[in-house]
Amino acid sequence: MPLRLTEINRYLVKSCAPIPTQRSVVDACGLAGDRRWMLIGDDGVQLTAREHRDLLRVQPTEMPDGGLTLSHPDAADIVVAHPPAEPTIRVRIWRNEVQAALADDEASAWLSKIAGVPARLVHLHDATQRHPNPAFARADDTVSLADGYPLLATSAASLNALNDLIAAGPRADEGPVPMRRFRPSVVITGASAWEEDGWRRLRIGTAFFRAVKGCDRCVMTTTDPDTGARGKEPIATLARHRRWDGVTWFGMQLIPDTPGATIEVGDDVEILERVDAPDGPPR
Repeated sequence: MPLRLTEINRYLVKSCAPIPTQRSVVDACGLAGDRRWMLIGDDGVQLTAREHRDLLRVQPTEMPDGGLTLSHPDAADIVVAHPPAEPTIRVRIWRNEVQAALADDEASAWLSKIAGVPARLVHLHDATQRHPNPAFARADDTVSLADGYPLLATSAASLNALNDLIAAGPRADEGPVPMRRFRPSVVITGASAWEEDGWRRLRIGTAFFRAVKGCDRCVMTTTDPDTGARGKEPIATLARHRRWDGVTWFGMQLIPDTPGATIEVGDDVEILERVDAPDGPPR
């Protein structure tokens, strides 16, 4: 069965709901517009749905001028203007510090109610400030406000295999879990389950990527993105079947090699380099 690209998802605001799309330009730091916005606390440190899970129910929509409309089931919609490039403040995402521009106070007040803590919304104008882990990336690779790498690829067959394992386990009532739990940038069909562990270089349409690292999964995958309810799956099952180095794994991190290329749902996918990966993905 040929490999095909079946989903493209952009996440305009880190930890908020995705925007499924039929096509997207691939920038050096990820899909165009992906994770250029982020919430921070009063200390300037990122706020995510790991701790503030209702953020997953915030739906951003892109405005023609670069601003956003934010929606939530329990709040009136709000329009957020695209902030000017200056002035900026220093904010921290994991171990990295970058300069970002503050959105208006109205957006901060709206998001603070959703998050349940004081929150401010910031925009990253210059996405060249931040670099992936040099152990898995080149010196000139960049990443926006994603956790660590520009894109995440997942396999439909691996999700099916995982859901079969959940159904056979002690928490079958928590399955099946949808692909949304894993927040992929791109979803690929036609591969066998867990085949992506061994991918090292691939082509999607006219875009080329390095598959540099497996994705270690966190508590966010256990949260229903529609309700905010949190359970044990899929982490509990991944821990029994996909655990190495003390963490669980699902999906592969990608770095683009052809910035400016466009990918489209339905594109063919070609694996240009692969290795045997009997004990999991690179990590």
